[in-house]
Amino acid sequence: MLPRLRHILLTLVLLAAGLEASAQFKQDAFSQNYETTQQDTTAQDTSKHLFSFKEYFGGLAHKRTARIGTLFGGSTVFIGGMQIYNKDYWKLPIIYGGIGTGIGLGIYYGQRYKATGNQAFRTGSIIAYSGAALFWWASLMDGTASYKSPRKPHPGKSTLYSILFPGLGQIYNGEYWKVPIYWGALMGSTYFLINNHTNYIRYKRIHNEATNPDVPYTGPIPAETAVYYRNVFRRYRDYSIVALVGFYLLQVIDANVFAYMQDFELSDDLSVHIEPTIYSPLDCYAYMDVGRSSVSVPALSAGGPTAGVGLSIGLRF
Repeated sequence: MLPRLRHILLTLVLLAAGLEASAQFKQDAFSQNYETTQQDTTAQDTSKHLFSFKEYFGGLAHKRTARIGTLFGGSTVFIGGMQIYNKDYWKLPIIYGGIGTGIGLGIYYGQRYKATGNQAFRTGSIIAYSGAALFWWASLMDGTASYKSPRKPHPGKSTLYSILFPGLGQIYNGEYWKVPIYWGALMGSTYFLINNHTNYIRYKRIHNEATNPDVPYTGPIPAETAVYYRNVFRRYRDYSIVALVGFYLLQVIDANVFAYMQDFELSDDLSVHIEPTIYSPLDCYAYMDVGRSSVSVPALSAGGPTAGVGLSIGLRF
């Protein structure tokens, strides 16, 4: 009974050790970085932090290498940071001048519109603010394009291209055939969004007029019908928004994933390798008796499990 108990305990220990080693292997396999070297520790693809002020301002001071995602995130607030990192200092006056002029004209025309009520000043204010936003967007696009990376296509650049301009990441990856698909989906979602929102506003107005007790309503559409279609087109409008955002995110993810997959080696060598092998149950493993120098093998004892002969099949693809 005692040797059997020892055997059971040793089996549990071996099983626990195997599970621990398997878990450690899986953890190492998913955490290992295959693109970094000992010399380049700043370009590690890590998920410990999405943004680091130390990395960002260290890159602007040219004391360290900064990731393109960190530069992009910091430059959305600290405008011109990517140009400083890329040493394109001559672009800074253009960027600051364009943004400052747009904001200044937007404020001026906005005040004139409040004072006079002239719609032309309101339109001018919108155009001026839009121009400032365009310069801000152009600074990010320019910084992304000027970022020097040893890898092409660079997944970070591909992702930012798709964020700034849908379909541009696919063009950068060389997958031009995907652009009409994504643009068709985005334009179709935009069309349905505008159409459903227009009809929602229309039936909402009709319902408000039909239920206004102060003004007699003589329209051909009753209030019950108006509220029904108002709710229908509001729901369809929300679906259109979800579709538009979904297709936009899908093309961003697509650009990132397929930029990473450019390095995958796809071989046409599909083969099957079959060879004989000897397998043993877990109970066939030998163990050492405590305090003795002899090795006991349960598989050789009477009634114990025995090893078997079979085939080993290996697939190559």
